[in-house]
Amino acid sequence: MLFLYNLVVLLTGLFLKIVALFSPKIKLFVDGRRNVFSILEEKIKHDDKTIWFHSASLGEYEQGLPVIEKIKEKYPSHKIIITFFSPSGYEVRKNNTIADVTIYLPLDTKSNAKQFLKLVHPDLVFFIKYEFWLNYLEELKKQRTPVYLISGIFRDSQMFFKWYGGFYRKALKTFTYFFVQNEDSKIKIESIGFHNVIVSGDTRFDRVNTILDRDNSLEFIETFKNNQPLIVIGSSWPKDETLLIEYINQAPTTVKFIIAPHNIKAEQIENLKNAITKKTVLFSKKENKILADYNVFIIDTVGLLTKIYSYGTIAYVGGGFGNPGIHNILEPATFGIPIVIGPNYSKFAEAIELVNLGGCMVISNNEELKQIFDRLLTDIDFTEEKGKICQSYIQNNKGATNTILKVIS
Repeated sequence: MLFLYNLVVLLTGLFLKIVALFSPKIKLFVDGRRNVFSILEEKIKHDDKTIWFHSASLGEYEQGLPVIEKIKEKYPSHKIIITFFSPSGYEVRKNNTIADVTIYLPLDTKSNAKQFLKLVHPDLVFFIKYEFWLNYLEELKKQRTPVYLISGIFRDSQMFFKWYGGFYRKALKTFTYFFVQNEDSKIKIESIGFHNVIVSGDTRFDRVNTILDRDNSLEFIETFKNNQPLIVIGSSWPKDETLLIEYINQAPTTVKFIIAPHNIKAEQIENLKNAITKKTVLFSKKENKILADYNVFIIDTVGLLTKIYSYGTIAYVGGGFGNPGIHNILEPATFGIPIVIGPNYSKFAEAIELVNLGGCMVISNNEELKQIFDRLLTDIDFTEEKGKICQSYIQNNKGATNTILKVIS
């Protein structure tokens, strides 16, 4: 089976090189890996002490960041190496200030794993949430390097729990500890013979809790809001926007809307703007505009959404009408505002829990959207109650980072 795995990895690498000729995203994926080993040779000396963190993409990086920060404090003489698998993570965070080296992870071939680990020679390794690369794990096991999974999630659909997944189960023997998000994950992995498991919770709660300690002010958002109720629409997709535009166009002019679409390509932003009948301004065109005079503000840039949530009366988090589902609901929750989402949220434990608690509300059509928005805008007690549920949920679930650090120390 390992032979087939290696063959698939090899063929995938060849296939991606062909696809890269036609896809800008895959081109980043391929080109970004060309100089990884030369970068490592330049930035890591043979006598450097290093700690390696791997995240699949941006969400996993953000999830692991509280642990990365604490480990950096605990081991100040070590260089921090962060790897990404996906361009959507690397391209956004390649210039982060916490790591000494941030690179793509080379594809999981035997030769790549050996060369990578020879150059990095880590004292500790952390995989965030998932991604179990068999050759890297095999090489780490040979070197007897301590390896930890943090904020892990295990589901029945994963290879480990299939009759044919023996070679994947064998790879799990590399891990020193599994720090998992919930009891269900602990039960699942214990069912296949692993008992070095600790339910630490989800480090994302620690991550979003620190947001409250930062300066979240944006003067231009405050000017736009102008002390009016504000619905913040974060990470929206066209299917979300179809429903939302209908509501926006008929809403009272006293209600303000900020839309931060997931995709900020110029053509899609223009189509979105043209579909809205209310007075609308783009972030890229805001200069010399009297922002208080506008009803809708479209954020056609990245990196501002978290701070914008702090001004919201209501948050609508997009993605719930597509696959794999909704985007990050923890950021608006930490600011204590009620959250509305689409129906596809079953793969997200935090969404399931917040829906059950009542802080997050689910809509499936225009009528349900109108009903819940109208009530949240008119029933102050109801809105405050929902917001407090969200904020309490964050506070009650923080602490995973300390649990992890206690074991590692």
